[in-house]
Amino acid sequence: MKNFYLVCLTVLSFGLTAEISQERLTQIDSNVTSMSMNDEHSDPTSEMELKVKALESLLVEKGLVETAALDELIDTYENRVGPKNGAKVVARAWTDPQFKAWLHEDATAAIASMGFTGRQGEHMKIVENTNVIHNLVVCTLCSCYPWTVLGLPPVWYKSAPYRARVVMDPRGVLQEFGTEIGKGVEIKVWDSTSEMRYLVLPERPAGTDDWTEQKLSALVSRNSMIGVEKARLPEES
Repeated sequence: MKNFYLVCLTVLSFGLTAEISQERLTQIDSNVTSMSMNDEHSDPTSEMELKVKALESLLVEKGLVETAALDELIDTYENRVGPKNGAKVVARAWTDPQFKAWLHEDATAAIASMGFTGRQGEHMKIVENTNVIHNLVVCTLCSCYPWTVLGLPPVWYKSAPYRARVVMDPRGVLQEFGTEIGKGVEIKVWDSTSEMRYLVLPERPAGTDDWTEQKLSALVSRNSMIGVEKARLPEES
C-alpha cells in the first residue's frame, strides 16, 4: 500500500501545504466516500488507502505534481531505501575488512559504492559497537536521520521524550527497548545533525563465522543500526 505519510512527505517537499485547505481536505473525505461506494467489484479498501488515492488525485488534478514523479518518489522510499540497505552495509562490513576500514575512513563514499545514495545520506559517519563501547544515535533538535540506509525515521525517534531522555539516561532508555548493556560498557550518544548522520555498526553475533552476507543481513534490524537494540542472535533469525 502506498503509505499516506509518504504522500504527505511529497506535499511538504513541494511546498504545497498552503494548497491543502480545510475545504480541500473535506473534498478528499468526499472523494473517499465516492470511491468506496463505486468500487463494488474489488476487495474492501481501507480508509487510509482511499485517502492516499484521493490525495494523489488532488495533487495531479491541480497540476502540482505529475503522476510519474509521484510514483517515482513513493517507489523510492518504499522499495529502494530503507533498513534493508543498511543491513547490507553492515553485513559487508562484517565480512570484508577492507570495506569496514573504508567505512570508518569515509562512510559516505563506502556506502555510495553499494549504490545507496540520495537525500539525507550525503554526510555519513559509522560508529562501531565493541565489547567495551555501545553507540546510540539521536537527533536532539529535530529528526535528522540517514534515509538512504534506514528509510523513514520511526515515530519514537522523532518524539520529544526519546530525544531528551536518551541524552540524560541512555542506559534507562535502552532497558525500555529490552537492551541490557553491561556496567563496564561505555555508552556513547551521537547527536545527528544536517551536517552529519550516524549509522551504528552492531557487533557481529557469535556463531556466524561461516555465514554469507545475505544470511548475515537478516540479523540486522533498523533498531540495531540506531543503537537501541543489538543485532539478532542466529537462533532468532
